Amino acid sequence: MTTEITVGRKGLPINTLPYTIKIYINNQVLVPANLVRKLGLERTKYAYVVLEHNNQKIELTNVKLLRTKHTSSRQFTIPREVREKFGIKPFDMVTIHIIRPINISMS
Repeated sequence: MTTEITVGRKGLPINTLPYTIKIYINNQVLVPANLVRKLGLERTKYAYVVLEHNNQKIELTNVKLLRTKHTSSRQFTIPREVREKFGIKPFDMVTIHIIRPINISMS
């Protein structure tokens, strides 16, 4: 008899855009591992993101994708100026429409 051992938790079943997610208390937004792998963002450090909050589309350029040590998921922080301008608060819901990798050249 074989027993299956699972390590860790199963991630969020999100693998397509757009998706709606809650903003964390630290003003970060999760990009689930399934979606990161599907979009090929594993090696991406910066991204172009379009999100929607209260029916307002917001474009974020040069967003740094933060990673943890052992998972493929990423998080990004919504800049303070954007949060203040659009009234975005922790635990608000946002819809992510576009996440596209960008290359930043170091000169």
